[in-house]
Amino acid sequence: MGSRTVVADVADELARRVATGEYRPGELMPSVRQVADEFGMNRATAQLTLGRLESYGFVEARRGKGFTIRDVRSEGGMDAYRHLFRFSLSAPDIAAEMFADIVEVERGIVLEALLTYTGAAKTLDHRDFAATVDELEALARHTVPDYPRIIATEIALIRRILGALGMSMQRAVLNTIGDMVAEVPEAVTAYFAVAADLHVLVWRALLAVWESGSEPTEAQSALFVDLFALYHEKVIARFDDLLGITAPAAEAESA
Repeated sequence: MGSRTVVADVADELARRVATGEYRPGELMPSVRQVADEFGMNRATAQLTLGRLESYGFVEARRGKGFTIRDVRSEGGMDAYRHLFRFSLSAPDIAAEMFADIVEVERGIVLEALLTYTGAAKTLDHRDFAATVDELEALARHTVPDYPRIIATEIALIRRILGALGMSMQRAVLNTIGDMVAEVPEAVTAYFAVAADLHVLVWRALLAVWESGSEPTEAQSALFVDLFALYHEKVIARFDDLLGITAPAAEAESA
């Protein structure tokens, strides 16, 4: 167990250096010997450590050369981006920029799913759906709401809608976004920049529309889109605040 902990801790430190730009894409990672010397481990453990970094998608092993740092931001897939976000927290500006991108993608997927399902033939059992919203409400009303569980419950609801719409790729991306957020406490907290009760009210309103059998008016849909955008702006601002990033003076005065 001790050996596995050392490997994880050192791999995470090296990953942080890649994520924050201390180690540059295209450069060689420190060698097995250098890692062993710096962190006081044997070479076998150092090799395992660099292997873990490779599993993150941060480096590429090249025969006779060692491990080369990948341009993760340009070439990495969703899983690599997930690790990149987690290890970027020590560089707040980088983490904030990444979080804004994550929120924008999440907003696009969720908004498309909700609006499409609202205008499509309903295939989900509303009784089951209502029961899940009841569960969500109970979680939101706890004295200390369980934010990770609330997010997981909401993602499960969206996942069902995406499944009903046949939007499997969007569902896969949303699942990864859920993992990204869940691993970063500041991101979880940011998603509750407004009270958890508001999350429940939105689901109740959507459920009422779906059960009525009538589509919302154009004005109602536009209002929903605007409110959704405003909510996500607050989420991003809350994340910045949690990382200690202050808005420029001009923005602060206009807010």
